[in-house]
Amino acid sequence: MSHHTTSVDMMRRSVMLARAEHWVMHSRGGRRYRIITAQPTGPAPPSGYPVIYLLDGNSVFHTMVETLRLQCHRPDKTGILPAVVVGIGYETEGQYASDRFYDYTPYPNTKFRNKLDGDSVPEQGGAAEFLQFIEEELKPQIEGEFNIDRHRQTIFGHSLGGLFTLYAMFSKPRSFSCYIAGSPSIHWNPEYLGGLEQNYADQMKERPYPVRLLLGAGELERSHVTGNSISASELAKRLAVLSEYGMYAEFKEFEGEGHLSVLPVLISKALRFALHPEHEGDDHQWKAQVLEGK
Repeated sequence: MSHHTTSVDMMRRSVMLARAEHWVMHSRGGRRYRIITAQPTGPAPPSGYPVIYLLDGNSVFHTMVETLRLQCHRPDKTGILPAVVVGIGYETEGQYASDRFYDYTPYPNTKFRNKLDGDSVPEQGGAAEFLQFIEEELKPQIEGEFNIDRHRQTIFGHSLGGLFTLYAMFSKPRSFSCYIAGSPSIHWNPEYLGGLEQNYADQMKERPYPVRLLLGAGELERSHVTGNSISASELAKRLAVLSEYGMYAEFKEFEGEGHLSVLPVLISKALRFALHPEHEGDDHQWKAQVLEGK
């Protein structure tokens, strides 16, 4: 009786994400960010690739890139075009960094002084500086390295990142064509955000501009003390009345999901929302009219 042994290569190698890289970027304000990028295979379309800027890049960059790559080969079937993904993270091996409290909040909160783990809340109120970094420093670098369609730019943020996404849309709506705000921490700056929302509505009526907003939350978040799921749903209803001025707002609640478990399903929904081929022509027509001053 013969015994056959299997030859196994026991050398272990790191698992790498193809066509992806990261580097540290120093902002003019002295802050440091880990920028992580992934690009599609093949040549870009004539207008360039759509781009998604992803907040909390340390935590969900791989999830978004793999979800995108799994589906973008057949846009006619999946509703997802290839795109460049730009994760904005921090120099940490953890999924989240305390610096996000400063970057993602437009105004310091005086009511919530402690995080869920009991630690005091870090410095806050740097959203304006962070948005300026994205617009004036990060975007030019990305557009210099990749063939980007500047008419199809999306920002994706969750929790405090969702709060920043809303802040960016209200304060500078022309920064992106599509905004994804998952479980946004509206409770952090409700009065301040409400004032921005009103100014945004007034400006949209004066100067119509095409903006797409997806608000998402898990069904299990309904009972959370912050009430953010309900606040997000109500926000979508208020913004829906601006549809004649170019605003499209949608709220999606994900059955059986909580604050963190909602992320994978939200990402899949967000990619179809932002990268659907049907929106490509509409985006370019709208943007051309705006840029030409029509």
